[in-house]
Amino acid sequence: MNTLQLQLHPTAEAEAFLPAVDNKGKPITVIGNDAIRQTFDQQTLQQALNSRSAPGVTDVVLNPDAHVGYGAPIGCVMASPTHIYPGPVGVDIKCSMSLLQLDIPNDDLIDKRVRRALIEAIVERTPTGAGRGQREAKKSRAVSADLGVQVCTQGATADVCNALGIPPEWAQRCEDAFHFGHDGNVSTLVDRLENIRRFNGMPNFESKMRQLGSYGGGNHFGECEAVQLHDDPTMRQAADTFGLKDGHIAFLSHCGSRGFGNILAQRQFKILEEHFSKWSTPFPANDKHLVYAPLGTPQANDYLDDMAMGANFATVNHLLINALVLEAFQEVLPGVKGQLVYFISHNIARQEVVNNQLSWVHRKGATRAFPAGHHALANTIYANTGHPILLPGNPRDGSVVMVAQPGAEKTCYSVNHGAGRALGRKAAIRALDQKTVDDDFTTYDILTNCRQYPKDEAPAAYKDFKEVLNSVESAGLAKTVATLKARFVIKDSSEADD
Repeated sequence: MNTLQLQLHPTAEAEAFLPAVDNKGKPITVIGNDAIRQTFDQQTLQQALNSRSAPGVTDVVLNPDAHVGYGAPIGCVMASPTHIYPGPVGVDIKCSMSLLQLDIPNDDLIDKRVRRALIEAIVERTPTGAGRGQREAKKSRAVSADLGVQVCTQGATADVCNALGIPPEWAQRCEDAFHFGHDGNVSTLVDRLENIRRFNGMPNFESKMRQLGSYGGGNHFGECEAVQLHDDPTMRQAADTFGLKDGHIAFLSHCGSRGFGNILAQRQFKILEEHFSKWSTPFPANDKHLVYAPLGTPQANDYLDDMAMGANFATVNHLLINALVLEAFQEVLPGVKGQLVYFISHNIARQEVVNNQLSWVHRKGATRAFPAGHHALANTIYANTGHPILLPGNPRDGSVVMVAQPGAEKTCYSVNHGAGRALGRKAAIRALDQKTVDDDFTTYDILTNCRQYPKDEAPAAYKDFKEVLNSVESAGLAKTVATLKARFVIKDSSEADD
């Protein structure tokens, strides 16, 4: 470990850099104004340096929400044209955000009784908690093992969507609707999953499939929002393309690949650690969470296949949650219609062009941000606007929908994935007062399904979202299209599942 005090070097109001070790290679790009730069502790900066020094890594970016993670910081971007790293994807493969726009005016949810009925209808369909699935939600969708295999190997195909009651057209509003095997084939994933199950690598496969359509614990949530569009004509054009409705209700969701993705990720960590031991290969910076596999090796191929299956599960999980949420609204408010705005991930590695070469861009707690005119958006409805970026803040201070600007190129076309933690979970539980936390929700007229809102998820446990947004906009990465104000929150208060 570096025993020297690591220093950031500001270059603009919300930009700085951290020199690579011994100034060898490209410095780490840091996004954050002065207030945000004060939130980066030495361990976060050291993890960024460790990541930058790892084999094959060409670029590392620290976003405003960055804080200590496993191996690489949460809130970072890491690019490599030659190696794949499970750590900078994380154990919740393709943890993501999605937003459902409803045609309900905000005023229709003023009545607390209506909101309470909606909470109950949603919880009956989409359970929360680390181990919970369809058995705890009497109005959920049944998923067999055979359908689960389709979900994990095909993603949000028309067949899978129709089998689960998901509008198939929603797949067109996903960052990625489906993922293939390392060789571009679905059959590769089928074979991979069959082998894992045959050798007892997934003994509880069917029970994990029954988690489809459910939220986890920890920072995962569902949140009913009041949409307020910004007045900028360019942003209004983006809002129209996205399908956002000013003064209407939307529903924001945060979750990932649940127990299935976690098992795949943990297995990969263990397998690669064993290979490192067998090969007598040192871990980067002596940190086993920075294990890697050179591209083209069997180990890299296996990880890419497992990541693809976890990502497929996460995609369908989100789409199913949105279908169930829409069904719940229709039960309480008959005739309601809804359209998916977007589904976008923040724990994934994707092949993209960086520095004019094809690289694996690892985003760990970071969100893709392609602006208008980006080649990857050609022939999509987002070609002339850029795609939606869904950034959760906290229930009290709101969340936002943004759209990327050309300046995002300097961050490997990435922004943060939210506010980022200011207090660790244990520190928040020790420091925060339960009554103050709960009174905050009463003051802002926000209902929840929790008897007591979890202190480790309270707004005060997170960074100042206004400063985070100021950093993103000042650095020219993205602009705000709409603000989302919470009306009620669905959250697990029993245990953490981060």
